[in-house]
This record gives sequence, structure tokens and C-alpha cells, in this order.
Amino acid sequence: MSKFLGFEFWNTVARTILRNRILILLLITACTIFLGFQWKNMKFSYTEANLLPDDDPINLQYQEFLDKFGEEGNLIVLAVQDSALFTPQNFVAWNRLAEKLDDFPEVEFTVGVRNLQKLQKFEDPGRFEMVPFLQDTTPTLQQVEAYRQELFEKLPFYEGLVYSRHSNTVQTAVYLDKEIVNTGKRKRFVVEELIPTIEEFEQARGLNVYVSGMPYIRTLNSQNIIDEIGLFIGAALLITSLIFFFFFRSIRATVISMITVIVGVMWAFGVLGLLHYEITVLTAIIPPLIIVIGIPNCIFLINKYQQEIQKHGNQAKSLQRVITKVGNATLLTNLTTASGFATFILTESTLLKEFGIVASINILAIFILSLLIIPIIYSYMNVPRDKHLKHLNKRWINGFVDWMERMVRHHRISIFIISIVLLVASIIGIYKINISGSLLEDMPQNAGFFKDIEFFEEEFDGVMPLEILIDTQREKGVMKLSTLRRMDELQSLLEEEEQLSPPVSIVNLVKYAKQAYYNGNPDYYQLPTSQEQTFILPYAQSLESSGDNLLTTFVDSTGQYARMTTFMKDIGTQEMEEIEEDLWPKINEIFPEDRFNIEMTGKALIFQKGTTYLVKNLIISLSLAIFLIALLMAWMFRSVKMILVSLIPNLLPLLVTAGMMGYLGVPIKPSTILVFSIAFGISVDDTIHFLAKYRQELKASGWKVKRSVYAALRETGVSMFYTSIVLFFGFSVFMISSFGGTVALGGLVSATLLFAMLSNLLLLPALLLSLQKEIANKDVLREPAINIIPGEDENGEAEEEEASKM
Repeated sequence: MSKFLGFEFWNTVARTILRNRILILLLITACTIFLGFQWKNMKFSYTEANLLPDDDPINLQYQEFLDKFGEEGNLIVLAVQDSALFTPQNFVAWNRLAEKLDDFPEVEFTVGVRNLQKLQKFEDPGRFEMVPFLQDTTPTLQQVEAYRQELFEKLPFYEGLVYSRHSNTVQTAVYLDKEIVNTGKRKRFVVEELIPTIEEFEQARGLNVYVSGMPYIRTLNSQNIIDEIGLFIGAALLITSLIFFFFFRSIRATVISMITVIVGVMWAFGVLGLLHYEITVLTAIIPPLIIVIGIPNCIFLINKYQQEIQKHGNQAKSLQRVITKVGNATLLTNLTTASGFATFILTESTLLKEFGIVASINILAIFILSLLIIPIIYSYMNVPRDKHLKHLNKRWINGFVDWMERMVRHHRISIFIISIVLLVASIIGIYKINISGSLLEDMPQNAGFFKDIEFFEEEFDGVMPLEILIDTQREKGVMKLSTLRRMDELQSLLEEEEQLSPPVSIVNLVKYAKQAYYNGNPDYYQLPTSQEQTFILPYAQSLESSGDNLLTTFVDSTGQYARMTTFMKDIGTQEMEEIEEDLWPKINEIFPEDRFNIEMTGKALIFQKGTTYLVKNLIISLSLAIFLIALLMAWMFRSVKMILVSLIPNLLPLLVTAGMMGYLGVPIKPSTILVFSIAFGISVDDTIHFLAKYRQELKASGWKVKRSVYAALRETGVSMFYTSIVLFFGFSVFMISSFGGTVALGGLVSATLLFAMLSNLLLLPALLLSLQKEIANKDVLREPAINIIPGEDENGEAEEEEASKM
């Protein structure tokens, strides 16, 4: 392989590129058009991020639950907390709002004051019947007040469903058609029909309507993701172009670079469409990521071109050297960056796997585009004038390099002491890190819908559905009084948990049947006795509301399985694990495991379990990235000792970042888990450039270590500084996001890359100087597998000959 990555190979590549410029540009255009047509296949995710593998037992349990009871997240709730609602005009308008929503084909049914049904006992003949709660559609003020008192004081069955026990809050439950919940029709209904209808009501009546429920939250959350893609791309292009122009002071160099990365962004969208992957909160960051990673490629290529022009002024020779010298090093650095992302492919999480595939493909694609577009465009342009080359001799950047050299030359002990102190402090900080699996934590907390979530958490004790599936292991076992009593005991147990809302199940329905039997007296809202069950339970089985059998909401068709639904507050993984640990022994005591099978499931629980799964896989993923890059280092330098020297400056920044997370209270969660593999894959690029130049200088200087280290520091320090600054500000773009996870990702990667730059420019040379006897000899640094940066003497004549042919 070294044969193909040596000078001859890259010389052939350069000759092919520069001799077939028009054909290559046509091919790039054709590929861009083809991938542009794939954009139509892009679709946005309409489901929550499922971080668990498809065959994970938790996922299988959830699928079993859906098979029996259908989609759980089809409920949207509207609420008003205002005494003005209980005036005749507003009361009627509120009921008409529910009626209007009920008419939409996307809505299966609504449950609210408008269509509330009461179970009523009749004497002649003796029977139960459902009767409307509202007797008059245009009530007087006295009637409205009577309705309010009856609702809040005499109908405990509807507590949490139609009204809140905390205050005079009234809500309407809107159940969407389960077939459209995970499709684009849900988004169209919420954005184009639901929200305008609610806004019309608010403006007409002067009342504030709070809206929540998973379909609503998911729709607005995904809309925020869509809106931020354009924001990220625009911000990334703006900030990277400004930094690029500041360094190069050349409009045409800036424009060429922007053209390159814009084509890369178009390819990124095309790859997403070609693979039919959904755009999620992770894949949405890939296009701006390509800009941030692509610009350093442009910096290396254009910087080298201008350096060559400054040396000899021969354009053909300069372009030839850009490809042969920088192409090799840039390929390897892009391979290491892609490796950091590619490790996600080996996880069993579909979300991370798709992110890893698309990111790694497009990182290699932006390398190819940079290598092709930049030399070809420059070949059609005039040779850069002196004003374009002034940046190569900036005083301030030379002052920065002088400072680095002074530190390495005179303060190596200080560098080592600071590194050890940082290491110890980081390890202490790591032990302070918490794990968070909150589904709502990373949502935009300044958004209006998030304020509504907070309202419902306060009024209704949570918005995240948590389901308990009860298998009685025999048909019609649910409706046995002994089973109902066990379920009632479990509900009492769950009500004791402050983080959970009062659960709802068939038990509530049976209690309501007994209350109705005793003429609606709320004191009898309880399970029937053994004597009462024979004449009350049959009525409960036929209880209907709004023409829909409520029994099927809580019990499957065989009567063997029952569901118990509670809602969970926005708590993290650790707190949920503590609740589970406390509940399961008590649940198993209530429901003996030899007679009942109890499962806890729901979207919130799946997300939290997925976070735990990812944390466990983080070590595997990061270890794999380190292992792959260590192998690459060993192969490039043919030295095991060089692996240790190259990894230390890149592992320390990761530990420092992890320690910062502990001290700053930033938890480990799906978004921050990505930081380490991404940052490691990118930061190791600087190490490759430095060590490659270091080995070249060693050979040229006759194995004089000090001279070689300082020469490599001066030669590569400027490019490393430029690219690190671009990466720092480029990833900082993500901090403008309204998603907490994206903000954390951008800030942590930026900080890690800044630490990595300083580590590679100070700690790495200090290690090379201090360990010169162990590694700076011909036995350790033998002829490398490839010459990453070929020396002038290695290919100068050949280049002259090739350049003369062009």
C-alpha cells in the first residue's frame, strides 16, 4: 500500500487531475446534479430518537405493548387556567373549539367538557346509561357555575383527563388517528390546522391556551431542527469565510473555498436522500460539520500553493506540489477524522449508525472535492500577486510561534507539571459526571411549547407517558376483582412517587361504575365489594364515552392484558433508575411473578434506557477509535514507541473536557457522548502533520533532535494554529442552537480542539525532546511506510519534469 501512497502514486494523481480538468469539473457537476435530485428522498424524522438496538429486550417489550394497544403517543391536550373560562360566552366558545377539532379527519375523538358523559343509574327498568354532562349548549352563568362545581367535586374519574386537581384548570384531550401519528400528516395537521385554530380562539376570547402532548411536542421540536439546519449552514459559512479571509486577505481564495464546501454540503444532503435516511437532530448537523471540516483542507491546499508561488513563481510546478505533498497528508488526516465518526457505525443504535455512515462518507467526499476543485480553479487563474502572499509573513503569527518555541525550549518541566495537574484535576472531575436520559432536556427551553410543557408538569404532574403492562396469564383475568384490587394497590404505590402523575387504568373505570350505581355520590368512587361485583362489573364492561368503548383503551380484546398509564416529569436516568429500583420489589410483591408478568415500558423509559446503552458503548466506540488511529500511527511510522508519544497529547484534552463536564455539571447524554470520538478523530490530525514533518527534519538534519523539533514546530505551527482556530469557531456555531444538546456538543468539541492544539504544539514537542534517546534514532524511526510530506530532495527533479509536460 505504501507503494500506492508514495510519490509516484501522488505524482500520477496530480498529472491526471491537471490534464483532465474539464472532464473532472463535468463529472463533479454531474455528481452534484445527481445528488441534488436525491434531495426529494430526504425526510424528517416523525418519531423520537430510539437509541436502543431494534432487537433489544426493552424495544421488544415496547413493540409488544404497541401490538396490543396501538400507538401510545397520540394524545394532544389543550388547557386553560383562567376563571374567565367559566362565563357563558367563553364556556360555549371552549366547547365549540373542541367540536371544531373533532371534525378534522386526523382527529379520532376528543374528550372534554363538551362531550363528557356521566354514568347514571335508572330505576324503571333498573339499568346504567351514559348521559351527557352538559344539558344545555347555551348555559346561563348559574348553570356554568353548577357545571364547574359538579366537574371538580363529583367526577373524580375525569381528574387528570379533563381537569386538574391543583387548580381550576380545564383541559380537552385530543386523540389523533393512530395511523398518522408517525407520518407527515401529523405535522401538517399540527402546523396548518391545530395551531391556527387555537390562535383564533385565543384572539377571539382573550384566553391563553396551553398545549402539550407528544405529537405536538415532536412536531414543533422537529420544526426547530428544520429551521436550524439553514441557520447552522449560514452561520458556518459566514464565520469560516470571515476567519479564512482574515488569515489569507484574499477574496478569491475565500470564494474558492466557499464554493468547495458548498458543493460538499449539497453532496451531504444528496447522500442523506440517496440512502433514504431521516433527518434527525444528529444528521442535521452533518452539512455544517462538512463546512467546518472542509475549510481546514482548503487552508492546507491554498497555503501550500501560495508558499510554492512565493518560492519560485512557477504555477504548474506549484499545483503539482500542492497535490503530491499536501494531498497525501490531507488524505491521512481526513481518514483519521472519518475514523472517529465511523466508529459509530459499529454500534447497534440505528440513529448513531446512520450518523456515522453519512458523516464518514461526506468527510472523505469533501477531501476529494477539495483536492480536485482548488488546484483546477487556480490553474485557470492568474498567479497570485504579492498582496495575496503578505499573510505568509505576518508578525503576530511569528510571535505566536516564537512563544511556543520558548516554552518548549526553556519551560518543558512547567509544561509537564501543568499537564499532570490537569490530568489529576480531570480525573477528579470525571467522578462528578452524571448521566442524563431526559427526553425533554435538550429541547429548546426558550420555545413557547417548552413553557407549555412546564405548565403541564406543574398542573398534571408530567407529560412523558410511562406504561405498565399487566399480563394476568389467563383470558378475562383482568376483570377479576382480585386482579383489580392488586392493580388498585399498585396505583396507590405509584401515586406516592412525586415524579409520577396519578395513574389511569381499568380500575378508575370500575370505580366510576360503582359511583354511578350509588347515584353519582363521589364517596363511592372505589372498587366494588365481593357482593357488589356481580351487578356492577358487567356495566363497567359496556361503559362507553363519545361512542368509543373506553374499556378497549385499558384492556386488550382477550381480557388477559391491562395497561396502566402514568405520566412522568422531566427527570434524568439516575433518578428514574432509583424509582425503578424502589418500585420493582414492591410490584413483585403485589403481583407474584409465578402468576403475573409485569412490564414497564413507554417512550420516556426507552429513551432513558437508550442513554444508558450509549454510555456503555461510548467506551467501546472511543477505544476502537483510539485503537484504529494507533494502528495507523504504527503503520505510518513503523514504531510502537511513537504510538505512545502520539496518543498522549490527544488523550489528555479528552480527559480535560470530561473533567470540565463534571465540574460544570454537564451530564453525559446522547449529544455529549459524541464529543469524544469526534474531537479525537479531528485533533489527531495535528499530530500526524507535526510528526511527519519532524521525521522529515530528522533525516535532513542528520538525526539532530532539537533542531528537528524546532523546525517542525515553526513549519507546522502556523497551519495547525490556522486550522484549529477555524475548527474552534466553526464548532462554536452550534452553540447558537436552541437545543441544549447541540449547544453542549459545539461548546465541548470547540474546547477540546483548543486544548488539543495547545497539547500538540507544546506537550508533543516537549515529549519528543525529553524522550529523544528512546525514540529519536534510526532503529526506532525507520523508513516509514509512507512519506507523508516528501522532502525536496526526494522528488524535486521528477516534479520539474512533470511540470514541464503540463
